[in-house]
Amino acid sequence: MPIIGKLIKTTNSISYKRNLKKRNDFSSQINTLRKALNKAKKTAFGIHHDFEQYCSSEDIYEQFQKHVPIQDYDQFYEQWLHLTIQGKRDITWPGKIKHFALSSGTTGSPSKRIPVTINMIRSFQKVSIKQLTTLHELDLPSDFYQAQILPVGGSTKLVKCENHIEGDLSGILRKYAPIIATPFTKPEKKISKQTDWSVKLQMMVEKAPEWNIGIVAGVPSWCILLMEKIIEHHGLQTIHDVWPNFHVYAHGGVFMAPYEARLQRVLGQKVHLMDTYLASEGYFAYQTDTERKSMQLLLETGIFFEFIPFNSDYFDADGNLMDQHTAFTIDEVQPGMNYAIVVSTNAGLWRYLIGDLVQFTDIEKREIVLTGRIKQFLSLCGEHLSLDNINTAIDAVSKAENIEITEFTIIAKEEEIGHHWFIGTDQEIDANKIMEKIDASICELNDDYRSCRKINLKKPEVTVLSPTCFYEFLASIGKSGSQHKFPRVLNTNQRRDWFNFLSKND
Repeated sequence: MPIIGKLIKTTNSISYKRNLKKRNDFSSQINTLRKALNKAKKTAFGIHHDFEQYCSSEDIYEQFQKHVPIQDYDQFYEQWLHLTIQGKRDITWPGKIKHFALSSGTTGSPSKRIPVTINMIRSFQKVSIKQLTTLHELDLPSDFYQAQILPVGGSTKLVKCENHIEGDLSGILRKYAPIIATPFTKPEKKISKQTDWSVKLQMMVEKAPEWNIGIVAGVPSWCILLMEKIIEHHGLQTIHDVWPNFHVYAHGGVFMAPYEARLQRVLGQKVHLMDTYLASEGYFAYQTDTERKSMQLLLETGIFFEFIPFNSDYFDADGNLMDQHTAFTIDEVQPGMNYAIVVSTNAGLWRYLIGDLVQFTDIEKREIVLTGRIKQFLSLCGEHLSLDNINTAIDAVSKAENIEITEFTIIAKEEEIGHHWFIGTDQEIDANKIMEKIDASICELNDDYRSCRKINLKKPEVTVLSPTCFYEFLASIGKSGSQHKFPRVLNTNQRRDWFNFLSKND
């Protein structure tokens, strides 16, 4: 009924104005840290790191930084997390942690088990509601507020193990979703629990006309593929022929620009794009203004953030952290610098190096953009080529040449001292010409790369493939759909699997 949509829209407006008044300063981060330390001071981790000694002190952050080392997943797992997974109580967070999210991680790597607590689940729910209030600024029609949300994620089916329950984070969150939200979320349980992506995709395609979708959320490659299949299957012109109230697409996980042209072809009207930074470890940030490409860091959701400059002072040539204690708070960061992000969460992760790189675009508003991964960069001879450089160059050349490069990956050829690019496009292109332009663009963006190209870094090689090839590779290793993304820089094991796949499909 239209009156329901108007009521929800009015309520959303009130919530939006209330959220604007909330603090976004460093004191809220210190409060978050203090609460977490007090909560966990009697755990094995808290006792070992003397939480009780300094959880009420004025220099709480300095003491925390001094006593607790920064660790990546493997280090944290070996010392602490494996005990929690075994079902032991009070290890890094009070009580027994029952649920663990299987993080898709990097393609070709085994899944990580990330702890999920009730505190974390409540934080996710609060953030999701808060994010919906930002839609007030878009002045969407009342009918939109009666529409449904379609998260194109992994299977919601959870697996009972000996000491815990594990599965995709979406499944854990859905288990605790309030009943009132059920009518507003698609697909239904039968579809959402499906573990085979190809089967799930077909089921969603067939059911699409029965749904009233207003928001689609998920990784661009899979979401756009779903919409293309719906249009093809039902003989439509655009996705709006079946979902007229579709006004918002919440994406995340990859650089969106390469997918925008492909997305526009399935649309019949304007759709607002909203970037999100949602990981298995927590909900970190989201875009509050569709006119600004950056996302606002969430400072009052049970997560304490720290940042490490991604340069040779803190990381070695292989991307390994050299100083296990020094990091910076949100009050100490500078704009335009790449930072590795470190989190301490209300799920019992402490000074956890998650592997992502961010830049601050607005210090005062705490706005960031994702710029890459610690391990997804190239530096054979000091070129320090970042994913941010790569994405920017591909986007610039794609627009200048009017082509679409929706997928790509790069390998380092150590013996030849060069890079080999694999570009995904279905268009007829002059591969060498495009590669020359990408190479030139990177030279303009990166002084180190330009210097290395003049001295000893060879001209990059290029192979052009259909984007379908990239998706078929993911399917071949059981990584279709969900939050799985193709890595933009392949490590040794991934490179071996990639070449084996290509040789079999040659």
